[in-house]
Amino acid sequence: MKLAEVESQMQKAVEATQRAFNTIRTGRANSAILDRVMVDYYGTQTPLKSLANVNTPDASTITIQPYDPSSVSAIEKAISLSDVGLTPSNDGSVVRLNIPPLTSDRRKELVKVASKFAEEGKVAIRNIRRDAIDSVRKEEKNSDISEDESRDLQDEVQKLTDKYVEKIDVVLGEKEVDITTV
Repeated sequence: MKLAEVESQMQKAVEATQRAFNTIRTGRANSAILDRVMVDYYGTQTPLKSLANVNTPDASTITIQPYDPSSVSAIEKAISLSDVGLTPSNDGSVVRLNIPPLTSDRRKELVKVASKFAEEGKVAIRNIRRDAIDSVRKEEKNSDISEDESRDLQDEVQKLTDKYVEKIDVVLGEKEVDITTV
């Protein structure tokens, strides 16, 4: 069991949580909110990013320029059915999403979604901790390391866990401020 490996896995959990936060809209146009949108393209679920060029020409608009003009209606349908909460409009070749200002109720709802993503990240970190501590205990049981070394390693794993849970809390706090700022 290597502490560097455990730390690397925990860092990846924080980064995954950060990516999940990026999919939450904050009142400003951000193409990352479309990262989870999957389009039924000739019978295959395909990420929107693979089918179109997504731009933010201004703070309240997202434009989606499909590489294949025949996929405009499929893209429009996928966005309508997704949890993005925006209504697409198209002019035949480009799909536009207008980002309305968020209501206070919607902001509260988005803070809850962000909290849920943060909790999922914390659970992932705790699972990494559990696996690492199980590995240390197994090494101790096999007499590969002493009881003191085992206790020290378990303490180090717990310190790493606390550090990365704190990082998720910091990122969540920043996202909450971002969501609630009008």
